Amino acid sequence: MQTDRLASGGLRPWQEFVPEVERAVYQKAGFWAREPRLGDHPALLIIDVTQSFTGGPDPDHVQGYATTCVGAWEAVREIARVLEACRQRAVPVIYTTGDRAGEAFYGGATKRPRTAGDDNPLRDVIPPLIAPREGDLVLRKARASAFFNTSLANYLHRLQVDSLLVTGTATSGCVRASVVDAFSHGFAPLVVEEGTFDRSPTLRLANLFDMGAKYAEVITVQTALDLLAARRPGQPIKRGG
Repeated sequence: MQTDRLASGGLRPWQEFVPEVERAVYQKAGFWAREPRLGDHPALLIIDVTQSFTGGPDPDHVQGYATTCVGAWEAVREIARVLEACRQRAVPVIYTTGDRAGEAFYGGATKRPRTAGDDNPLRDVIPPLIAPREGDLVLRKARASAFFNTSLANYLHRLQVDSLLVTGTATSGCVRASVVDAFSHGFAPLVVEEGTFDRSPTLRLANLFDMGAKYAEVITVQTALDLLAARRPGQPIKRGG
């Protein structure tokens, strides 16, 4: 299995981004002493990967929406690989999208004032390449975290989920907030590096580094696939009544 730790020698882009002297401080404090491990009951979380963030339904029809993020389609293709591996092993899949009604009550996911782009009808539409299937859970959320005022924690506890493969956008916003809350709720988060994207490549790298140090394991798609491949294909999980 590929190793993604700092101590492994070759550094990932989000590790190289941080000056060596600063990386040494983290390493000395023991932030990089873990091997990535998938729990006995993992789930896949796909955060806010909708057409307003990808710029359209596929790479051939990308529009310059105000919310379109850098590197979206490269990430969606990688998410599709992990998603297919999860489906083959009956790993539960959870998507999040925006919640217009909730936003009217709580306000948006950030303090940014609402603009005309916020009414884009594609903001809740998931691209066909990674579209939900029967049995997947699609949660609507008003704030950054997938856990805020949603049933996510209860749903994961009911399925006895112990670890989360995390993908989506924006890495510095909703992904990070969800990862922190996942860690706080006791679900071990594994952020799939190439399956995340953001408006800012710089902030994406900075947040991958910080999440990897404090709250999650940041792993490559190949490591995610290797971890999944080590599991036996399971039976579909039945939802309770």
